[in-house]
Amino acid sequence: MATEPPASSPAGPRTPRLLWTFGLFRSELVTVFRRWRTLALFAVLAGVPLLVGVAVRIETRNGGSLGGGGGPDGNGNGPAFIEQVSNNGLFLTFAALAATLPFFLPMAIGVIAGDSIAGEASGGTLRYLLVAPAGRTRLLLAKYASVLAFCLAATLVVAVSALIVGFALFPVGDVTLLSGTTISLSDGMLRCLLIAVLVAASLVGIGALGLFISTLTDSGIGAMAATVGLLITVQIIDNIPQLHAFQPYLFPHYWLSFADILRDPVTWTGIAKNLGLQALYAAVFGSAAWARFTTRDVTA
Repeated sequence: MATEPPASSPAGPRTPRLLWTFGLFRSELVTVFRRWRTLALFAVLAGVPLLVGVAVRIETRNGGSLGGGGGPDGNGNGPAFIEQVSNNGLFLTFAALAATLPFFLPMAIGVIAGDSIAGEASGGTLRYLLVAPAGRTRLLLAKYASVLAFCLAATLVVAVSALIVGFALFPVGDVTLLSGTTISLSDGMLRCLLIAVLVAASLVGIGALGLFISTLTDSGIGAMAATVGLLITVQIIDNIPQLHAFQPYLFPHYWLSFADILRDPVTWTGIAKNLGLQALYAAVFGSAAWARFTTRDVTA
């Protein structure tokens, strides 16, 4: 009596799908990071700490002091931590992240996210990316994952550039926290890494928003311009005192909460609010992008 062939394991068909999904994500990463536009954005981001460091070095070369420095909440006249840079080069990392977070970093994310879908449509390659077995959902997830990877890479570019410049131009040693506690340089480096990760996580919301805008148009330039324009508008609203009731719901409102990592003990309230708000924006606009992209008529 012939025996029936054993039923295929559920893991069987899943393995090729997982491999295809990973391959799609890897292809998106290569596409994003090999573009000249991406390399130019990295060069601009790496140049900001160099400019800040050289400016501080020139200002303090004869024993002068920096005036008008902003406080750790970033609401002063200058970038946060700028007054501490001349005493400890590690603070250039915090100053550079605080200086780039309001505009340069989110602008770079807006360019990459805004071009993710619309750029393919304007280039006439979107139809070819949707052939089986890719699927729209997996393609959208791969696009967003590549945007998140760029968020982390862009933040690390700023942090590493600031570390190199800070160590080259200024003395480096034990770190005096905002609360007055002194910690070792190695502990300060660990907090620096944690801050970089938190800054990258702060860009999750603008990444999802840019991805959603990218699904609304076939113009890559239009999507990038709309995302950056919306970023500027929200930043202006977040600084108008009369609109304080709406500001806690704006995605950049808690961006500079990473300064609480430099306290002893660490105050997690603002950081938790920031991460929760970014997760909310990612869920809402990520779902909106999926709903739009899976139902739109792709002709390009």
